[in-house]
Amino acid sequence: MPTDMLDAIINRRSIRNYTEQEVADDLVREIITAGIWAPSGLNNQPWRFVIIKDRDIRAQLAEQTHYGHIVLAAPCLIAVYLDRNLIYDDIKDTQSAGACIQNMLLATEALGLGAVWLGQILKNKDAVRKILALDESLDLMALIAIGHPSRRDQQSQRKPLTDFIIKQV
Repeated sequence: MPTDMLDAIINRRSIRNYTEQEVADDLVREIITAGIWAPSGLNNQPWRFVIIKDRDIRAQLAEQTHYGHIVLAAPCLIAVYLDRNLIYDDIKDTQSAGACIQNMLLATEALGLGAVWLGQILKNKDAVRKILALDESLDLMALIAIGHPSRRDQQSQRKPLTDFIIKQV
């Protein structure tokens, strides 16, 4: 694997603090493009996205999560949905949504932006769907907060690799 790919995977951090600088539309489209290149079963590509920059909508969404301060601070949000009309297997399609989201997070890193995957809002997914005026066939998988990082000193660590390998046969 190319070193820069491994570096992006290992060095990516969840960024929760942003400057007020807007995120350019072309960068948002690059992030979504990275997402749609994730694998999906039968190549059904069930993902759909809502780009949210409007402050009033962000304020309404902020009320739906314990992490509302992040939602308000991020100049751009991307709501990632699965289109239930395209799903053929719940588990596989949910896994593909995770791959899509990971691609998007890695793209934000590559573009010099910061992002965090917000999942706690899922417990209020029906309210979010109403705020965004979306059809019931769309199922919220995550809200991604994106912006220009106000700092990049986040630290993380992982357990040793041997803690994760159960067996080698």
